Amino acid sequence: MTAKELTEALDKFQALHYFWNSFGIPAYESTTVPEGTNLGDFYITYEAVTDSLDNAVPMSASIWKKNTMSWEEISQKAEEISDALIQVKTIPMRVGYLYITRGTPFAQRMDDDDDSVRRIYINIMAEYLAP
Repeated sequence: MTAKELTEALDKFQALHYFWNSFGIPAYESTTVPEGTNLGDFYITYEAVTDSLDNAVPMSASIWKKNTMSWEEISQKAEEISDALIQVKTIPMRVGYLYITRGTPFAQRMDDDDDSVRRIYINIMAEYLAP
């Protein structure tokens, strides 16, 4: 099955999951992070929000990484996501398309209660060209 054939079978929530999991680290909808996942593991959490045709939806995600010494690895992952959104990211769905662009501001470093955890907060805009 080709990537296009795979995405054309997706609903709106599955298309978001497909997008966030395309960056080489696990991504979880923010309310469903698996039990046993440590806050310091390298992963993404994201909001799952949908709407219908002609409604741009602001969403956020966070990249998490345990590292007491450097922001380098997590910053590189944020840049990878940013680069993927230089042009509108189009994901075909079962009915219609999901368009994703960078939000403003795109990324910002966040403080965490645990000084050994690095977190970058990301803003995107999504538009569902679907009913």
